[in-house]
Amino acid sequence: MKKTSNGITAPRLWLVMMRSHHAMRLLAEQSIANTGLCLTDFAALDALLHKGPLTISEIQDKVLLASGSMTAAIDRLEKRGLVVRKSTPKDRRARIVQLTREGKQLAAECFAKHAKDLEVVMSVLSAKEKQQIYGSLKKLGLLATQKVGGARQPVKPQ
Repeated sequence: MKKTSNGITAPRLWLVMMRSHHAMRLLAEQSIANTGLCLTDFAALDALLHKGPLTISEIQDKVLLASGSMTAAIDRLEKRGLVVRKSTPKDRRARIVQLTREGKQLAAECFAKHAKDLEVVMSVLSAKEKQQIYGSLKKLGLLATQKVGGARQPVKPQ
């Protein structure tokens, strides 16, 4: 196994990244659960809050979820009065999903709580460390995506 100049092998680095990702994912899921939303609903609201009105397939592409899961999430959010589906003049077959006033308010509140939870744990890193990690992970992710053919695969809910 090839060691880097500081003795960290690629498999060792992978293990540390995976353990960190696992712990961060659990923290993020707990943070989202504390908002009273499930992960899929939160992801859809978050995409709509930050990207504006989207089709279900566009939301699905943004959050990497299977189409059935996303349709079910939009159905739940619509029943709660948080989103509405509207026709689009460009394509009569497509339906645009947009936040209602209540949906926008809830999404903003939930995202703010979630962002605060993430900031607390990330506060252990300096601004420089955040920049370095961001750049390195982006670089690795782009190369890995290129190696697997560039396709973004949706995540199936567990």
